[in-house]
Amino acid sequence: MTNNPRIYKYTTLRGLINRLRDDLNNQDFVLLFAYNGTGKTRISMEFKERGKRRSGIERDTLYYNAYTEDLFHWFNDLENDSERHLLINSESKFFNGFKNLALEEKIFSFLERYADFDFRIDYDEWKISFSRQDNNYIKISRGEENIFIWCVFLAIVELAIDGAEAYDWVEYIYIDDPISSLDDNNAIAVASDLAKLLQKGKDRFKTVISSHHGLFFNVMCNELKKFHHKKYFLHRPGSSATYTLRATTDTPFFHHVAMLSELQKAVESGNLYTFHFNMLRTILEKTSTFFGFDDFSACVHGLDDEVLYSRALNLLSHGKYSAYEPIEMVEDTKRLFESIFNEFTNRYRFDLPDLVPQKTMQDNQS
Repeated sequence: MTNNPRIYKYTTLRGLINRLRDDLNNQDFVLLFAYNGTGKTRISMEFKERGKRRSGIERDTLYYNAYTEDLFHWFNDLENDSERHLLINSESKFFNGFKNLALEEKIFSFLERYADFDFRIDYDEWKISFSRQDNNYIKISRGEENIFIWCVFLAIVELAIDGAEAYDWVEYIYIDDPISSLDDNNAIAVASDLAKLLQKGKDRFKTVISSHHGLFFNVMCNELKKFHHKKYFLHRPGSSATYTLRATTDTPFFHHVAMLSELQKAVESGNLYTFHFNMLRTILEKTSTFFGFDDFSACVHGLDDEVLYSRALNLLSHGKYSAYEPIEMVEDTKRLFESIFNEFTNRYRFDLPDLVPQKTMQDNQS
């Protein structure tokens, strides 16, 4: 990170959105890293609404955020329990041209990379049915539903890139936290696939991507570094009405620091899942490499329970944990994880609570 990073302060959303749109006048991409609770979804909606308010233009932004998933809802066939399907909100402009363009092939070209189920779209009834092997009308899991909706979005982005008339209004793409609860391998895959698609469309539209997922964000930065882009750490101190953007020219915050911050939140909330052991071991491996140790176990050497800690990290960080249905740790394992995490962070002091210095540059546009 630069020694004197530029930090911009905004007291209104209007000023922040002005900054993002101004950046996109001469940049292909703007990348925002921000923790949950910062207001990323609200910012994405305000960015979209700004396009609607432009003189003579109905809209200019195709977006993906938490509200995108609300465009679909389940019919569970409670009476017969046999023909469950996902209903599409046909009134949304998100689906402009959806019926005429027959998207199954495009959607499946993305979906087959992440899932093992098939689907069929009924364009007359605006519903989607799913199948797996010989089982028809299945109800897929919440995680599988999210990845399916994500693939629908990718197919629509591809239509916009290809110049489909139904999406010729798209000037901007705004993507906020595309896939939650992914393990590291799937986060890398989703980020890499998205980056390749957006590179194809960089001459067609400009893109903003915001995320709280450290690894996903790092991959996006690396994949897009050859193109005109800006990277920021977006922060809202103490959930106040003030936003700060910290510009950085390097890969932000070093992946392991971002991961540590996420683990700290998980420990404090007690929401610990089995995949968190994978994350903690990754951090210990990076730390041991930094200090020139031969093995990550050196990071717990000398602690009272170093043998137990090493054994736990070896055994519990090798599971193939589901990306779609995370398994919560049992209470004994939570206490063990918390002990390892607390002793590690007490030994190696990281400044995690607030990554944004107090000195800021006041925005004149707010």
